[in-house]
Amino acid sequence: MTSLRELGRTLVALGIIALLAGTAVRAQNLDQGKSGAKLFADSCTACHRSPRGLAKGRFKLTLYLFLKEHYSSGPDTASALASYLESVDAGQRGAAREPAKPGRRSSVRPPAPVPGR
Repeated sequence: MTSLRELGRTLVALGIIALLAGTAVRAQNLDQGKSGAKLFADSCTACHRSPRGLAKGRFKLTLYLFLKEHYSSGPDTASALASYLESVDAGQRGAAREPAKPGRRSSVRPPAPVPGR
């Protein structure tokens, strides 16, 4: 009789352990729903003072893949951060340089005529 009770207790204990182990614990994504600016402010400002220039010369896809692999908690946050960084640099691309004033030589040209031409 006692061995039957021990067997019953053991089975109950194993059942509880199996039940607890079988339930999946879902991790909460703390970055979900944040804007790109908020993501940058929360996680990037430790190393970068400004978002300017971080996306310069990079395709959005490669920037997204890099952020997804190294710095973000998932594809949604990587996409939001890549879009934000690209938008910051797009503002700089649209700003044209100051037009040259008439009569002023460009610094790209040689200072004197090239001999023999």
